[in-house]
Amino acid sequence: MTNGSANLGGPYSERRTDPRYTFIATAEIIEPVSDTHISGRVSEISRKGCYVDLLNTLPKDTPIRVHITTDRGSFESEGLIIYVQDRMGVGVAFTPSQEQQAILDAWLAELGGG
Repeated sequence: MTNGSANLGGPYSERRTDPRYTFIATAEIIEPVSDTHISGRVSEISRKGCYVDLLNTLPKDTPIRVHITTDRGSFESEGLIIYVQDRMGVGVAFTPSQEQQAILDAWLAELGGG
């Protein structure tokens, strides 16, 4: 388990205000306009977003819903793809409800984030 902010580089690492943690979970990205569902794997998570490993990426600035499932439960949020690594994955910014933010905060507390 990673402690503190794992700076793995990338285009947004210098702009992060919340630490990112190694976090393995299944993810489903839903693009609501076309109802496209893409399965992936979360590899990093923070209070404001996550990185999802995906072979089939969606374009930057695509509004989405993200559903993350672990043995600790599930989290769902509206979101936005903020960067893309073609055929590798996407960075997702969350805009969760208060209830969903509480779930995420509990996960982060378990990871040492609060």
